[in-house]
Amino acid sequence: MPIVLQLVRSVVSPLTRTRLFRWSAPRILPPLERVVGGASGGRLQLSALLVPSLVLHTTGAKSGEPRDTALMYTPDGRGHAIVAGTSFARDRHPGWTYNLLAHPEASITVRGRRMPVRASLVVDDERDAAWARIEAQWPGYRAYERESGRVVRLFRLKPVADLHHAPM
Repeated sequence: MPIVLQLVRSVVSPLTRTRLFRWSAPRILPPLERVVGGASGGRLQLSALLVPSLVLHTTGAKSGEPRDTALMYTPDGRGHAIVAGTSFARDRHPGWTYNLLAHPEASITVRGRRMPVRASLVVDDERDAAWARIEAQWPGYRAYERESGRVVRLFRLKPVADLHHAPM
């Protein structure tokens, strides 16, 4: 990782754990992400300036309507992405996690390229390893889980083509 990016992350990361950030970010960041994504044709995300980011395209658990959510992701080292339903340490799971539980077939857009994926919950005995990967990328991120008072849902997103070729 470039030293400048490491330095910026080390400065910004503690700020993301403040009450002010947890209150303001859910209100400010999603509209900003939509503007930046729309203006760039989906090739750029604001959050991607600091961490790998994607847009998750799901089907609403209750509505059946398409839903899009910009998220940070962590590569798992096997060509899959791990996403965490931290919701800025809120006490409720974010809506997109319910969508994936109801409809695990989804798609993601990364750097303007859309691909189908299948989501699966990270199982209990793999959670610590997944969190270690996430925190290697964004130090202190698991604090959201502790502060939320709930077990954050972690999902592994596997490209659909991978499902037919990957050993299980």
